[in-house]
Amino acid sequence: MLDRPSLSDAQYDALFRELQALEAKHPTLRTADSPTLRVGAAPQSSLAKHTHLVAMLSLANAFSEDELAEWEERVTRLVGDAAAKGGYACELKIDGAAVSLTYENGVLVAGATRGNGTIGEKVTPNLRTIREIPLRLRGKGHPKLMEVRGEVYMPFSGFERMNEERVKAGEPVFANPRNSAAGALRQLDPGVSARRPLRFFAYSVAQPDGGVPAAEQFTLLDVLESWGLPVAPHRAKCRTLAEVHAWAKAVEHDVRARLDFGIDGGVVKVNDLRLWPDLGVVGGREPRYAVARKFAPDIAETRLIRIAINVGRTGSINPFAMLEPVEIGGTTVEKATLHNFELIRDKDLREGDVVQVKRAGEVIPQVIGPVPDKRDKKRPPPPYEPPVKCPSCGTKLTPGAERGMLYCPNESCPAQQLESIWHFAGRAAMDIRGLGYERIQQFIEADLVHDVADLYDLTPAQLTRLERFAEKSAKALVDAIAASKAQPLSRLLLALGVEDVGEIAAKQLARHFGTMDALASAGEADILAIHGMGETIAKSVRAWFAKASSRRLIEKLRRRGLTFDEPRPKSSGAFKGMTVVLTGTLETLSRDQATELIEVNGGKVTSSVSKKTSFVVAGDEAGSKLDKAKALGVKVIGERDLLKLVNADAG
Repeated sequence: MLDRPSLSDAQYDALFRELQALEAKHPTLRTADSPTLRVGAAPQSSLAKHTHLVAMLSLANAFSEDELAEWEERVTRLVGDAAAKGGYACELKIDGAAVSLTYENGVLVAGATRGNGTIGEKVTPNLRTIREIPLRLRGKGHPKLMEVRGEVYMPFSGFERMNEERVKAGEPVFANPRNSAAGALRQLDPGVSARRPLRFFAYSVAQPDGGVPAAEQFTLLDVLESWGLPVAPHRAKCRTLAEVHAWAKAVEHDVRARLDFGIDGGVVKVNDLRLWPDLGVVGGREPRYAVARKFAPDIAETRLIRIAINVGRTGSINPFAMLEPVEIGGTTVEKATLHNFELIRDKDLREGDVVQVKRAGEVIPQVIGPVPDKRDKKRPPPPYEPPVKCPSCGTKLTPGAERGMLYCPNESCPAQQLESIWHFAGRAAMDIRGLGYERIQQFIEADLVHDVADLYDLTPAQLTRLERFAEKSAKALVDAIAASKAQPLSRLLLALGVEDVGEIAAKQLARHFGTMDALASAGEADILAIHGMGETIAKSVRAWFAKASSRRLIEKLRRRGLTFDEPRPKSSGAFKGMTVVLTGTLETLSRDQATELIEVNGGKVTSSVSKKTSFVVAGDEAGSKLDKAKALGVKVIGERDLLKLVNADAG
């Protein structure tokens, strides 16, 4: 139905021009869902940020039937056989750009890219140019406030036509439909987006109150269609995992070749939506209720020029392939992982071979193996011999616990120092601006720095004696290093590079234990008591703090004045007993940050406005909640007023 318009293009254009003239004459008649809003917004100087009502998560991957079976086993351990009884909803995994559409009372009020999952880029005018996205939903029964999640994509046919037109116009062609779709969404001028052949498929709904407009995922897809939102074809409700396997096989080997858009797999979801909250999320990133069943990735042939070596910050000796540049899935690949030395031996990879390369999970290029028929039979290249000594410091390498891995045991190895300091200074860690790879190499070669603690002993006078350092740049870097001392414990933990401890785990550990000393003395059981913390992280943390070198480093950092605790939010009680409603996009605070600020200071945040609401905090693009507050006479304030109330009460 959505693919069969009732009007011809000519009829649509005539009516569109008539509406434009009417709105120009009577501006007050223009509504939020007017078709004229699809195009025509003036180019913006930059893309504003948008905080999603509910985080947009990433899916874990299953590359085989066995891995899909393992996913089902994990689900069963958590909710028993309830998931299997409800079956599974299977959907195509569209190869496009994930977006979120905010509808309030059925009207599209905002649209954004996924971004980091919490904050995306606001691209509302650009999304309005996609005619398949309804500006006002059909029918009734849709939630008052919700985000419709979906994928913007570019059909192969439209992509080819667009590139043909660009060739005729003497313009460079685009590499692939996926990148073209993402790029079109992020144009500052919506008119550019309107000229690109973008399409959209919806696949889920997220509500701030956790509600869902259907009991089953498969039914929800029908509901989305009834609202006028397009949903991808070839979806299926499978009663068993065997049926899921059969569906995936049919899509990969038959359906995929007949589609006019790209897919990189299927998505398998627990069909019973009531089970989703119980299944939860892994690491704040991947929902357990769904998994991406990835299909065989694109494969290309090229020549393996050289097997190179990288020394990691833990001393791992990591081989990788230097390749003749080759395009795979629209991306030029020149390097690929080789994992370990035993894999190189098992595959009999040799420098000079023609090899097959794939992009595993559509992200990391990997060498599948050589193409034996293309190896020179008369003068075959010699078998590859793994290194015996560290290429950086010359120390004899030792085998690791993992199969085929080699390690440099010298903790003073310059390459390890370089990688450790580079990681320590990273933006997500201590965020030392201006401390790049080349500068760290300078410091190590000049014997100024041996570990991260030595950074804090650097002086402008020392730096100005090095190449490419003037007094101003030397002072700026020393000041930036000194400023990083104030970073909280969570950032310091991440910066120290404890194995298996990522950004989320570092924050959890810091918030739970509060101080470095408390964490250092914690046992595995204490760490496992933290919700979501697993055995692997607990063992890694204990092993790191048990090393004498780690304890020495901590003491060196302590003497240099780094922050060894995690600041706890102070409560002023400014909102004690108050009920607060948030609406719109605030200037600096995300929705979660504003909620935490209010709750820490004694208030309660609710999703609906009533006479009992103490006040409403309104930001940009505030919707019906603001109108209701005004109608009821409820006090409305902005973000600055909110912060003033907290600070005034604290003072």
